[in-house]
Formats: sequence, C-alpha cells, structure tokens
Amino acid sequence: MRRHNSKVYSLILILIDALVLISAFSIAYVARVQFDQRPLLQEVYAFDYLLSFLVIVPFWILIFALLGLYSPRTYTRRLVEWGKIAVGVFIGILFIIGWEYALDRTLFPARLVAVYALVGSFLLIVLEREVMRAIRTAMFKYGKGTRRVLIIGSSSIAKDLASSLADTRKSGYEVVAIAGPKQMMPDGVHAHRYSRPEEALKHLDVNNITAIIQTDLYEDGERNQKILAAAQTRHIDYSFIPAESEFYSGKNTVDVFLGYPMITVYQTPLVGWGSILKRVFDFIVSLIAVILLSPLFIVLAILQKLLNPGTVFYVNQRLSRFSEPVKLLKFRTMTHLPGFDSSNVDDAAEYRAMGREDLALEYERTNKAPENDPRIPPFGRFLRRTSLDELPQIFNVLRGDLSLVGPRPILPQEVKYTKGKAALLHSVKSGVTGLWQVSGRSELSFEERIELELFYAQNWSFLLDIKILFKTVLVVIRGRGAK
Repeated sequence: MRRHNSKVYSLILILIDALVLISAFSIAYVARVQFDQRPLLQEVYAFDYLLSFLVIVPFWILIFALLGLYSPRTYTRRLVEWGKIAVGVFIGILFIIGWEYALDRTLFPARLVAVYALVGSFLLIVLEREVMRAIRTAMFKYGKGTRRVLIIGSSSIAKDLASSLADTRKSGYEVVAIAGPKQMMPDGVHAHRYSRPEEALKHLDVNNITAIIQTDLYEDGERNQKILAAAQTRHIDYSFIPAESEFYSGKNTVDVFLGYPMITVYQTPLVGWGSILKRVFDFIVSLIAVILLSPLFIVLAILQKLLNPGTVFYVNQRLSRFSEPVKLLKFRTMTHLPGFDSSNVDDAAEYRAMGREDLALEYERTNKAPENDPRIPPFGRFLRRTSLDELPQIFNVLRGDLSLVGPRPILPQEVKYTKGKAALLHSVKSGVTGLWQVSGRSELSFEERIELELFYAQNWSFLLDIKILFKTVLVVIRGRGAK
C-alpha cells in the first residue's frame, strides 16, 4: 500500500467521524428535549441546534487532526487511539462552550445535552473506529491495501521485523523479499531471499515492492545511496531502522542541527516536564503521608526502643540517580556484631565472623540476605514482613533523595554485580517501591531485579508510576515476597 492508500483511509475516517459527531449530538438533543419532561435551560429549536453544530464540526475535526487521530501511528494502536479520542471529545465540548461564550449565544438547550454529547461522542467514535479497524483487517486478509515490503539487513533486527510483519492481517505488510544472510530468514516466512541488496533492487518492479525497510548502513556510502535512490525513483516508501538497541530505549528526538537531521538519544523518557511532574507528585504525596502517618511513626519508635534496644533508625548509604550517594532512612531491623559498621556492612564478612560460612556462601551466590538471618530479632522480622521498616523512606522522598517509584537504591559494593548497567540504571532517581517489588520482591534473583529496573528506567511514564503504587499497596497487604 502506497502513501496514497493511507491518505484515502484517513479521508474516510474524517468523513465518518464527522457523521458520527453529528449523530451523537442529534441523539443527545433528542434524548434530553423529547424524552425528558423537565424544563429546559433555554428553548433552542432543533434546526438552529443542528445548523450551529454543522458549523462547529470542521473545527472539531481539526482538533482530532491536531491530536494525530488521522495518522497511521495512532489508528494502528488501539489504546493510543482511544486515549486521543477521549482527549479530543473533551476539548471539543470545551470548544463549544467557549463558542457559546464568545457569541453570547446558547447552543445547548440544557446542561445534560452537553453531558450526553460528551459520553455519546466518545462511545460512538470508539465503536466506529473499531468497526473500521475490523474492515481494514478483513481487507488485509484478502491482500487489499497492504504494503509489499523488501527488508534489507544482516542483523537480528531484520529477522525480528520479518517475523513480526509476517502476519499480514495484523501488520498490513506482505514480506515479499529479504536481502541478507540466510540465517536472517525466519521460519514460516515465504519470501524471496537475496544475498546482496543490489540483487533485490533489480527485482523491485517484478516483485511489485511498495516499501523498503533497511536496518543496517553499509560502510560503502554508495550502496546506501543506491537503495535510497531506487526507492525515490519509483516513489515507494523507504524507512531506516537502526540495528543498535540503544535507539529503542529511553526517549529519542529528531531535530535539525546546522542543516543536518540529528537524532538525540536520551537514556530515559524521564526528562523535561516529566521529571518536574514526578517531583511535584512525590513532594505532595510524601508530605501528606508524613502528616497522616506521624502517630504510627511514634508508636513504632516506642516499640523499637522496648523490643529492639538500640538506635531507632538505620541510616545506610546507597546510590541513587547519577550514582550519587544518599543516606537511606529505615527502621532498624538488625543487630550487628561489634566492629561492623551498620552503614556499610560487608554481609559475607559478618557471617564468617559469626562462624556461619554457609550463610556467607549463600549471600555471595544470591546477593541477598538469607531467610534465617540470625542478625534479625523477632520485632525486626515483624517490621520486614509488614514492610513497616521502609516507612521512614518517606522522609527521603520529601527531601528529594528518592522518588516514590524507581529502581531499588543499591549499595556501593553492589555496583560490580550490575555488569556495567549501573549508569543506565541510575539515569533516574531511585525509589521506595518499583517494578521489582510488585513482581516478586525478595523472590526474584538479583539479575531479574536489575532487568526489571532497567525496563522501568527506559520505559518510564506517569501512568506506569501510578500502576506500580497501586500494585505495591496490594503486594504489601498480601505480604507476598516480603522477608
């Protein structure tokens, strides 16, 4: 499918969206005026109501267009599309209310008409888009509107693309040819294979190729130019997908620098306004938590003095964002041997000093304190089992040392176990809770925790933070994985 087909599909969506909006507002008017006997805010005749809305519809469609609802990047992704429809409908209603104010003219005969129109527009447009998606998928099944693609590359990315695009009904692509090594041909993909891209370019017309995807740049610049020129002279789509994995994580921006297109790769999406929003959210929530939990802090501090004599709090140096040291605050749950500094304990050495070589070996193997750690008294086990020992970290969040959600703040001596991933892991601020806590907590291995935390750093979103916070509450209540 050439770009022309995408434009035709977008035009069809525009026309149908306009009809659906008109239908939604007509239904809203009839539902309130005809079937509800309560007095109206103002008498608005059906003809005047419909005529006013016909004038507004083009502006509403423009709002949808500005939100990207007619772009393939949106209508091929269901949840993204639904979210933008919700935003577009809400802005459209606000636009109408602003229109009423600017013209000093009432368009809605009653407030409920606006409510009905808001809900009805969203539901009907979502339904319409789902019907259109089903029709589009059915067309792909019969080879209508698909793109016949040539994939050029010798990396695993090329093979993965071919496998992902193989299901034409979902992708809208037909993998017709692959230019690369034989091992790049995925199982189940029936396509022409060419060992060199030059051979594949000779058969573009024979194979009726309508799109080229290249995943590797060749050292010889002329080869790259030939591929691009072949696409341009035939007016077919050309896309370049970098084979380096660094381009698929974090946040990437494309800009023009000194007349040249420049891709800027950030380690994490948590930059700019996202980091500001996260910090404001952390401050407000932690401040409220400190106020509400003050009585509990006092009770736990008294019990700590009575049942676990010694210092109430445990202050430990950990590494947070940019590997900067922070002083982590927790309720003390351990009693250490004399001579061992509780702020920077070498657990294996302390176990050996206790004559527990078995525990030392277990710690060195798993990088976790064992279940039967003899340093933890009964009250300390209670604090750990209920996760109450971590409550003082709210003060770390309030101060800005930690975030509510983020990677686990690691010990300085644990950096060697991260296998060079500490820089990426610390591209965001460490958190009181995180993916590792809602995905198994202490039951996960150290390597599994690191992978989860790297995923969080590279795929942060505010919605992800909210989900993790809610899941954390459920995990703590159930006591799953705590120790």
